[in-house]
Amino acid sequence: MILGRQFFVTPSDSLAIIAAHANLIPFFSLQGGLKSVARSMPTSGAVDRVAEKLGLDLFEVPTGWKFFGNIMDSKDIYKGKNFNPMICGEESFGTGSNHVREKDGMWAVLAWLSILAHYNADASAPFVHVENIVKKHWETYGRNFYVRYDYEGVAKDNATALMNTLIGSFGGLVGQTFLDGKYQIESADEFEYLDPIDGSVSSHQGIRILFVGGSRIIFRLSGTAGSGATIRMYVEKYEDDAAKLLLPVREALSEMVTIALEISKMAEITGMQAPTVIT
Repeated sequence: MILGRQFFVTPSDSLAIIAAHANLIPFFSLQGGLKSVARSMPTSGAVDRVAEKLGLDLFEVPTGWKFFGNIMDSKDIYKGKNFNPMICGEESFGTGSNHVREKDGMWAVLAWLSILAHYNADASAPFVHVENIVKKHWETYGRNFYVRYDYEGVAKDNATALMNTLIGSFGGLVGQTFLDGKYQIESADEFEYLDPIDGSVSSHQGIRILFVGGSRIIFRLSGTAGSGATIRMYVEKYEDDAAKLLLPVREALSEMVTIALEISKMAEITGMQAPTVIT
């Protein structure tokens, strides 16, 4: 977890900012520069903007660190393209690179210290804080507002019904507009990953509803044990209007949350009027 002075950096933003400043981090600069970035599907698309601008290979993978491991091993084990050095991360705070096959929080902190050291090389100048760096990043790449709603302890049958209802509605969702055309659905699918490294296929990895302009709604099931299922609803809105970059997250996403609840029929199907946890 990256914290500044009374300022929280979301895992998705942290991943994107480390990637955008990789040339300042010795691990990458000594290897000739960053080559690729990877994120789990539910993680926000903030790093996608960086990859596009810097010309990096980009991977959107299912949740699970093993998929990142395949990318790291593409050349040495699978005799394919070398994607190293790379940066990878998940929305649940995991961040890492090809120096280790697991998430590495201490490494992420050291990466941020390298970035802070660069911006504060002149000891006589005003200190550049984590918050300053994040806001500068938003000004350059735009901001991916992002929130996760967890509905815990949902009856397994109800959770399955919600996911099946969404899948069954795909045909009618594409092209649908909301709030007088302000939001339009561009595509809807159940995420399936064909691993370009080993050729394996991972199906049923969550539901994606993608909007024109880069906003997204994601639904995933987790924890289908005796205590019931957890439905995770991820809501994301991309914003590049400078006047709106500093809006509170709740305010910026209020319309998208309403749309997500309407599309999923969350309350009607699960009986839950509010999420158990919001992160």
